[in-house]
Amino acid sequence: MKSRMFKLIASIGAFALIGVVLLTTASAATSLKTGLKVFVIPKNLGNAYFTTSDSGKSAGALKAVLELKGIGKETSGTQATAASQIPAIQAAITKGANVLLVSATDATALCPTLKQAMAKKIAVVTYDSDAPSCRNLFINQANSKAIGTSEVDLLAKQLGSSGEIAIVSAAASATNQNAWIGYMKTQLKKYPKMKLDAVVYGNDDPTVSTQVTQGLIQQYPNLKGIISPTTVGIAAAAAVLDTAQYRGKIKLTGLGTPNSLRKYVNDGTIEAFELWNPADLGYLAAYAGVNVASGTLSGKAGQTFTAGRLGKFKVGAKSTVLLGPPFVFNKANIGKFHF
Repeated sequence: MKSRMFKLIASIGAFALIGVVLLTTASAATSLKTGLKVFVIPKNLGNAYFTTSDSGKSAGALKAVLELKGIGKETSGTQATAASQIPAIQAAITKGANVLLVSATDATALCPTLKQAMAKKIAVVTYDSDAPSCRNLFINQANSKAIGTSEVDLLAKQLGSSGEIAIVSAAASATNQNAWIGYMKTQLKKYPKMKLDAVVYGNDDPTVSTQVTQGLIQQYPNLKGIISPTTVGIAAAAAVLDTAQYRGKIKLTGLGTPNSLRKYVNDGTIEAFELWNPADLGYLAAYAGVNVASGTLSGKAGQTFTAGRLGKFKVGAKSTVLLGPPFVFNKANIGKFHF
């Protein structure tokens, strides 16, 4: 009899405990604020990479805002410059933004405006490119060291670890580009027969990126490889190299989207390149931004939060959240991806 009584009490206690856990979980799930005004401000509009990262159709940032019952809008300038981006940030502040999701064109130039936003208790989350001293949280697409070292390793494999190479970057002020290039230069020390001739900047503009790539070929006749850690730059460089004269003779890798580079992979202009899913990056940034604005996330290392379909994430050092490792696209797998 006593044994049955103890079992009954234990069962009641267990159900009570489960009830408390479920209630706590439900409370946590519903603690995010709704109706928040979320402004997504990429480096520039009309850039296929940011269209994918931000759009609701691609399940990017605006999709997440919709899931979180917020009001989302993508806005920026048409040029990937601080002068073009700052007015969009200022306008968002004036319109009563609760959350700013910003891919910083120039951290130094943007910081005064972003600090104004933070002073007004607007949550500022950077994604893709950081502004470390003037945001609550940074959503990093991949570990900077992993991107820089892996791109050098990819090119080294294609070149047999020997030959002159160059880098076609975006803007000289872009924090993400500079971090990756720094790790590239360090990794190149492991390949003494590979020589970095130059780093040039296309400013995430197709025309400028084309021109600087053409300039590299003319200036360095023994050039054997190019790394372009920017989706605009690599597509422009691929178009330049997609001729019988250069195809396969000057290797090209970097960061690009499958849709923009599929042709060049299939015809042999590019063997392999890297990226992550930009839509996941924007989606994660939106969840992070709403959590910050709701007071459930401060950016302290060790904090965790759930980002919808992507699952659980932990805040790391310097208030940074890592999306995941870069993925290598090649002829064998590129047909499976459509973004």
